[in-house]
Amino acid sequence: MATSTYLSSPVVTVNAVDLSDQCTGATVNINYDQLEATAFGDGSRKYVSGLGSHSITLDFYASFAATETWATLSALVGTSTTIIVQPVAGAESATNPKMTLTGCFIATLPVVNSLGALGTISITANGGVYTTDVTPA
Repeated sequence: MATSTYLSSPVVTVNAVDLSDQCTGATVNINYDQLEATAFGDGSRKYVSGLGSHSITLDFYASFAATETWATLSALVGTSTTIIVQPVAGAESATNPKMTLTGCFIATLPVVNSLGALGTISITANGGVYTTDVTPA
């Protein structure tokens, strides 16, 4: 049976700064290269996992206050950092995993401003080591 979860209070931390109150979207992509391991005599193709190529895309409101989105993210462009996304504030568990991308690289910082609309910032952090923690702290 299919289910869906309404994320009413997710937690988004970038470089140890909680930006949850400015974040409007988070996409975590867990991706591994697919390496063929098929040998003579195999009845079908076989594959094994190769290098990880993970990414996290985050959408924020453009806040220029101290310790908010601009101050935190602009200092990280061209560097590696750690990003944590958790569906709901609280202890890690099988139904509330803490997804962490450590050593991910932020290459660009596009800031979008439009007449009559709130400014936004969307970043994509690529690479790094992906881990999932479901053990209560």
